Amino acid sequence: GSLLGLCLIIQILTGLFLAMHYTAEVSSAFSSVAHIHRDVQYGWLIRNLHANGASLFFICIYLHIGRGIYYGSYIFTETWNIGVILLLMVMATAFMGYVLPWGQMSFWGATVITNLLSAIPYVGNTLVEWIWGGFAIDNATLTRFFTLHFLLPFMIAGLSMIHLLFLHETGSNNPTGLNSNLDKIPFHPYYSYKDAL
Repeated sequence: GSLLGLCLIIQILTGLFLAMHYTAEVSSAFSSVAHIHRDVQYGWLIRNLHANGASLFFICIYLHIGRGIYYGSYIFTETWNIGVILLLMVMATAFMGYVLPWGQMSFWGATVITNLLSAIPYVGNTLVEWIWGGFAIDNATLTRFFTLHFLLPFMIAGLSMIHLLFLHETGSNNPTGLNSNLDKIPFHPYYSYKDAL
């Protein structure tokens, strides 16, 4: 869980630096990414941290889910359901981030994945056109994806706080089954003072 928090913070910070130089327009999105790589000081590093950080984020998520399934954390339904919503939001954010560089893979990835929604009976085609902002993927689509890619991580951070709130209501799972209250000391002032140093 704490690794996921660290991943989210790294993604938000690197994303903020990238957003300062990115242009969400069809004609210049790809060249703005090239500009970040070539002209911005350490831009290549920030972009690679952001892109590969997403993969690390998903590795940590799947380890977190695996641990939750192994220890039966799904019995705490509120915490588990918020976790599922968080997973879907992270997947949506990652997909929209994949589209932003606007290369061929980005364009066709967006085309194929958004067209999957057209399989929904009656409203599918209307829903796809609504997401695209027109009859094809264009500026409106890229702008919407950039806006959502920028906003969703902050919503994920807020929902993570609610996830933790529910977790603290029920208590974390105790895999050893031992009651170790005798060995505990309060976090404050001992560890908070140590962390402040």
